[in-house]
Amino acid sequence: MAPGADKPGASSDGVEFDADELREAESLLSGTGSGGDGGISVPWPMLFRHRMHHKVAGSDRYQWWVLWTVLAGLLSVNITFTVFVVALPQVAKELHTSVSTLTWTSTGPLLAFGVAAPILGKLGDLRGYRKLYLWGLSGAALSVVLTASAPTAGVLIAARLFDGVQGAATGAASMALVLQAFSHEDRVKAMGWWALVGAGGPVLGVTIGAPIIQFYGWRALFWGELPLMAAAAILAIIVLPSHDRAARHAAEAQKRTGRAVTPVPVAPAPLVVASDSDPSELKPVSPWRQLDWVGSITLSTSVTLGLLALNVAPSWGFTAPNTLGLFVLSLAFGIAFVLHERRAPHPLIPLHYFKKRNFIFPLGARAFINFAYMGGFFLFPILMEGVYGYSETSAGLLSTARPLMFSLSAPIAGYAAVKVGERWSVVAGAGALFVSMLVFTQVGGNPSVVLIVVALVLSGLGMGVSSPSTAASAANEVAPEELGVMSAAQLLISQIGVVAGIQVMVTVQASSHGGTGSLASFHQAYLVGALVALAAVVCGFFVKNTPRQKRGAPAEPALH
Repeated sequence: MAPGADKPGASSDGVEFDADELREAESLLSGTGSGGDGGISVPWPMLFRHRMHHKVAGSDRYQWWVLWTVLAGLLSVNITFTVFVVALPQVAKELHTSVSTLTWTSTGPLLAFGVAAPILGKLGDLRGYRKLYLWGLSGAALSVVLTASAPTAGVLIAARLFDGVQGAATGAASMALVLQAFSHEDRVKAMGWWALVGAGGPVLGVTIGAPIIQFYGWRALFWGELPLMAAAAILAIIVLPSHDRAARHAAEAQKRTGRAVTPVPVAPAPLVVASDSDPSELKPVSPWRQLDWVGSITLSTSVTLGLLALNVAPSWGFTAPNTLGLFVLSLAFGIAFVLHERRAPHPLIPLHYFKKRNFIFPLGARAFINFAYMGGFFLFPILMEGVYGYSETSAGLLSTARPLMFSLSAPIAGYAAVKVGERWSVVAGAGALFVSMLVFTQVGGNPSVVLIVVALVLSGLGMGVSSPSTAASAANEVAPEELGVMSAAQLLISQIGVVAGIQVMVTVQASSHGGTGSLASFHQAYLVGALVALAAVVCGFFVKNTPRQKRGAPAEPALH
C-alpha cells in the first residue's frame, strides 16, 4: 500500500471516505474495477455527469455555480409570464372564446400555486430540492407543450393551471437550493441576483416575445421556450448536488479561502420505524407518510379561498354575500391550520417561527411592498391610456422603466445590504416606493413625462432594494431542513400581496367618486398604495441585521 493510502479523504460533497473507497468508486465508474468483467459498465452520460460535477463541485465558487444554474431554469420558466397577456386577444379569436374567459389563464395559475406550494415545498424538504427542481422543470416542459398545442380554451386553461403547480415546485426548490448553498451572511447577495432574473425575465420576454407573437403567432412563443428548458435541465443535472449537499460544498469552499463560514448542517436522515414482521429491524418511512397532510390541506384551502375572493371581489363586490362567504371560509381554514399545527408531531410550518421578529416583519414588509408595487403597476397603463390619451405602445414602453429598474438595482442592493444591513435596505426600499405612490397622488392634468419616469424608477428601485433583504432575513430564521416549505411560504406571501394590491387598488379606482376615467379616482387608489407602502416602512424598522464577522476575523470551523 502506498504511503498515506489508508488516510481518510474527502469527496467533492465533503463526506469523508477511506482512500481505498475513493479509488474503488472511481474504478467502478470508469469500468476498470475488480470483478469478472473488469468492472461495472456505466452509461457514458452518467460517467460524464459524474466527472463534470466533480470538477464543478471542487470549485471555490461552487455556490455561485448553483445560483447561475438555478437562475437559468427560472429564466426559462418565467420569460413568457408577462408577454402572454399581450397575446390574449389573438388567442381568444383563434380559439373562438372571449378575453374575459381567458383571464383564467392568468388567475388560474395563482390559485393552483396556492394549492400546491405548501405540499411541494415540504416534499422538497423530505425528498431533496434537486429532485423537486427537476420534476418542476419537467412539468414546465409538459405545460408548454400542452399550451402550444391547445385546441380549445378549456385545454389551454387546464395547461396554465398545471403551470401553476410546476411553478410551485420550481419556485420553492430553486429558492431553497440557493439559500442552502450560501452562508447566512451572503444570502442577501444571492437573493439580489434572484430578483434580477425574477423581474428581468418577463421584461426580456416582452421585448423578444412581442415580435414573435406578431410575426409567427402565440404558439411559436411557447415552442421556442422548450430549448431553454432543455438547456436548463442539462445544466441542473450536471451542477446541482445529488444529495442536497450544496451547503457543505459552500462551507468547504469558504474554509479553503479562509472566509467566515456560517455552518449549515445537511437535511436530516429519513425517519425510520420498526418493521411489522421484525420489531428489531428498522425501515424508512415514506416521505408521503411524513407529510403533514391536514396542515397542507387546511393552509392550501385557506390561501386559495382568500385568493379566489380577492379575484372575484371587483366583479361581485367586496361586501357581496358570496365574497364575504369566501373570506369567512378562508379565515376558518386558516384558524383550523393554526389549531392543527399546535399539536401536530411533524408540523408543516412550526408555529414558533411566527414568534420570531426577523421572520414576521420581513414577510410583512414583503407582502405590503408587493401590494403597492403591483397595484400601481396594474393601474399605470389604465391611467396613461384612459386619462392622458397615450397609445398602448407608448404606455407599455413607459411601463418597462419600473421592472427594468427593479431588475438592475436588485443585485447592487444585495451587495449594499452586506455593508449597511438588511434593516436600512428594507426601510430605504419601502420608502422609495412610498414616495413613488405619493407622486402619483399629486400628478395633474398635464404632467411632465420626466416626473412620470422618476416616479416609475422610484417604484422599481423600492422593490429592487428591499426584495433581497426581506427574502434573506426571513430565510436566516429557518432551520436548514425546512428551507423548502419556507421558500414556498415566502412565494405565497408575495403572491397574496400581488393579488390583494391589484384587486383592492383597482376596485378603489373604479368605485371612487367621479367615475373610472377621472384623475381623482386614480389619486385615491394610489393613496391606498402609499399607505400600504408606509406600513412596509414601519415593518422595515423592526428587521434585525444579520450578524457578520469583521474583515480579517478568523473563520469559523465548517461543520460536516
